Amino acid sequence: MTFLDVKDLKIHFPTDDGLVKSVDGLSFGVERGKTLGIVGESGSGKSVTSLGILGLHKGGRAQLSGEIWLDGEELIGASAEHVRKLRGKKMAMIFQDPLSSMHPFYSVGHQIIEAYRIHNDVSKQVARKHAIDMLGHVGIPEPRRRVDSYPHEFSGGMRQRAMIAMALSCDPELLIADEPTTALDVTVQAQILDLMRDLQREFNSALIIITHDLGVVAELSDEILVMYGGKCVEYGTAEDIFYRPEHPYTWGLLGSMPRLDREPTERLLPIKGSPPSLINVPSGCAFHPRCPYAERTQGKADTEVPALAETEGGHLVRCHMDRAERQSLWANEIKPVLETQ
Repeated sequence: MTFLDVKDLKIHFPTDDGLVKSVDGLSFGVERGKTLGIVGESGSGKSVTSLGILGLHKGGRAQLSGEIWLDGEELIGASAEHVRKLRGKKMAMIFQDPLSSMHPFYSVGHQIIEAYRIHNDVSKQVARKHAIDMLGHVGIPEPRRRVDSYPHEFSGGMRQRAMIAMALSCDPELLIADEPTTALDVTVQAQILDLMRDLQREFNSALIIITHDLGVVAELSDEILVMYGGKCVEYGTAEDIFYRPEHPYTWGLLGSMPRLDREPTERLLPIKGSPPSLINVPSGCAFHPRCPYAERTQGKADTEVPALAETEGGHLVRCHMDRAERQSLWANEIKPVLETQ
């Protein structure tokens, strides 16, 4: 059964310059024990989506519509107070920058204790023991001593582990990790990803990984959602996205990903141009100004928004080119080039 079910989610922000359509009709689901990777360039709407699920746009200027179902409860229509009670206990988030997300005036242990006691009627002594156990659980050495340390006294990797300990302190059933390995060196990245995989198995939580790094989602994800311009442009299993991708934007992301499993023979293949403004999203297919195959659509890419259509087995693609043409381009032009990188 789908634990989190998002249907036609729209998150728009009115500004003096116009309406920012950060998320514009997004649908997906995640089951317990499964991992969904959401990938895309900066500004594609990934983090706004996660904050919308957690109810962190409520009370602000954001205009939310659609449906967010968490374990049978609809969250967009729920009160801000009810959603606040669910945060931490039912759903939790590992934020992108733990140094700015953790309070600098309070020790790491104090912050974990506070998060735990909000949802559990226990004494400070019991909560402190739980905080020490959680810090040890995520691999922080000498947790009895480090529980009284402040965030600035931790290295980047240790802060990220502390943030994971805080997020997991109440055994949430949904965990959202926003760029969990940004600014960490590669060995620490690998440790954090291994830790998240192990903890997910232990707690059987539904996990959403938000990142621009396809290497991260390849490591962890069961299914992958590719976002561009506030919309989903491709959705499928990890095997679909890495071995049978059908959207030109996904091809571009794969081409710009460095390969460590072989000697590089050519330069990476960057996607030309820049991500679109979410105030003035291009007409038709939002990707068409950067797409090398837009002229193959007989003008449709310039004027018509393509539908998100299923190809087979739950693999969804938003593209005007017919499937046979996309498959031919991948097999004969794109894949051979990527295999030489």
